[in-house]
Amino acid sequence: MNIISSMKDSVPEATTQSYDRIKDLKAFDETKAGVKGLIDSGIRNIPRIFIRPSDELAADQKYSYNTQLHIPVIDLSGIGEEDDDKHKKIVGQVKRASKDWGFFQLVNHGISENVLEGMLDGIKRFHEEDADVKLGFHSRDLMKNVKYSSNVDLYRSSAANWRDSLTVSLPNFDPIQPLDLPQICRDSTIEYIDEATKLAQTLFKLLSEALGLKPEHLASIECGKGRTFIGHYYPPCPEPELTMGTGAHTDPSFLTILLQDQIGGLQILHQNQYVNVQPLAGSLIVNIGDMLQMITNDEFISMDHRVVANRVGPRISVAGFFSGSSSPENVYAPIKELVSEKNPPRYKEFTVRDYISKFMSRSIGESGLRQFRL
Repeated sequence: MNIISSMKDSVPEATTQSYDRIKDLKAFDETKAGVKGLIDSGIRNIPRIFIRPSDELAADQKYSYNTQLHIPVIDLSGIGEEDDDKHKKIVGQVKRASKDWGFFQLVNHGISENVLEGMLDGIKRFHEEDADVKLGFHSRDLMKNVKYSSNVDLYRSSAANWRDSLTVSLPNFDPIQPLDLPQICRDSTIEYIDEATKLAQTLFKLLSEALGLKPEHLASIECGKGRTFIGHYYPPCPEPELTMGTGAHTDPSFLTILLQDQIGGLQILHQNQYVNVQPLAGSLIVNIGDMLQMITNDEFISMDHRVVANRVGPRISVAGFFSGSSSPENVYAPIKELVSEKNPPRYKEFTVRDYISKFMSRSIGESGLRQFRL
């Protein structure tokens, strides 16, 4: 019996005393075929490693679900033109969204639909390659810049998530090495990363102004220097009510830019209720990460968000994390212009390396903000 076949049969009742979770996690990981491998094998029930604990499912009941609320939509058309009124309006919208929601949806952001669709299609085609092709990219080595795996916190989470991921890490603004990328999505990935990086630079200027700082402030402290792009593949799930595509978490970044297809599933926690983010063709989702909340001293907020599993799929998304300089000499702290005697620093000094190290040692569902709060 092969490993996937044995996992198909290993969905014991939750009360079974002899259940060896680590053994099942290793069996899944050793297939190197990810969640898509399970689907391709014809499973009708999800393996137990993906089933959320009963207390976690019960905790969900404390949240309400609001289908009427929508995250702010910001139109960037005309940005950079000599129109002070329009510029001030956009800065004001960015400020309100970053303070109240920690999220906003961008339209007319300057990246063509061809580039967006090319990136989504490239990620989909990679994940649907023959298993032998993907095997060459499979790794859990944190130092490897391009790697494919399922669940970065597989051995640390209470339940595995229903997704596979292709990660491209570019620390310290390192250039992309084209030959490191899978051939099937190489050109589309390079083009999208270049365009998303330019957009991030524009956003950091707007965020600086929204904080009452000079436009170049966040760039000057290298908030956008480290970049990581993760192409997620969420296969259709036969029992979506039992698992998550991505569990609730905040982002280990200063800023995140998310590209998603039209299937939906992203939910944002806002005022103790989960809000569905409706897909909008050609748009991008932007959210504040933990590091920006810390250096703005809670002026901007990094909010919990998650992706629900779905019977429909695959869902494709690409998250671009801009996480600052990993140099140990580059120490971040609440920006001095944003603190005062009445509003003292709320967070310890930190380095990106220290933050990421702590992030990689816990489940993604555990907030990093608590570890650095004074």
